[in-house]
Amino acid sequence: MPLPDDIPEALGEPAYQRASRFANPADRDGFVAGRISLQEFAGSLLDVEPTRLVPAYDCPQCGPGRDHGRPGFTLDGGPAPLALSASRASGWVLLAGVVHPPEGLRLGVDLETVARVDFDGFDNVALTENEQRYLLTVPDVQRAVERARLWARKEAWLKMTGEGLRHNPAEVDVQDLAGLSDLDGLSELNSLSDLGGADLPGGLVAAFALG
Repeated sequence: MPLPDDIPEALGEPAYQRASRFANPADRDGFVAGRISLQEFAGSLLDVEPTRLVPAYDCPQCGPGRDHGRPGFTLDGGPAPLALSASRASGWVLLAGVVHPPEGLRLGVDLETVARVDFDGFDNVALTENEQRYLLTVPDVQRAVERARLWARKEAWLKMTGEGLRHNPAEVDVQDLAGLSDLDGLSELNSLSDLGGADLPGGLVAAFALG
């Protein structure tokens, strides 16, 4: 499918080629909007024009220069001093960043739609036995939200570690991991990024991992 003329080349060749492979224009547009938003966000954190930033994604499994993996940028030929993470859901984008991060610092965020994980069989393949027992203690009207919270925590944590879903999520108990927390409002990230204070949109939950 040809890409619209208004998609910037600043996305970088790997992301540009990935965008061209989307069969659904809405999915493609969401992907492109997320990448543009991240680049503008990174520019705002560093107080530089986003066009000076060149995407440099690095997949722990596939290596650097990919259309996926841990987000990053180069600036004036060297690595931009940022740790970044991004997540998209239901037309929204959640971004987090740390400027001049200590060596080895990693972070991960996940934005999750409650309805997407509310189906029979999900718990058995995605949650630990301990997490499943926890859900049984939650009132029925709140169970779908708590299930989504657990899943958002897993996604955020596995983004932070770089393992992604190559690690079986049913083996990762996320109820009491240090550095992992739910986000009920975006103001909770203010100390780590320039996100303004706001409530999450209805039907969405989010989690943040730092380590």
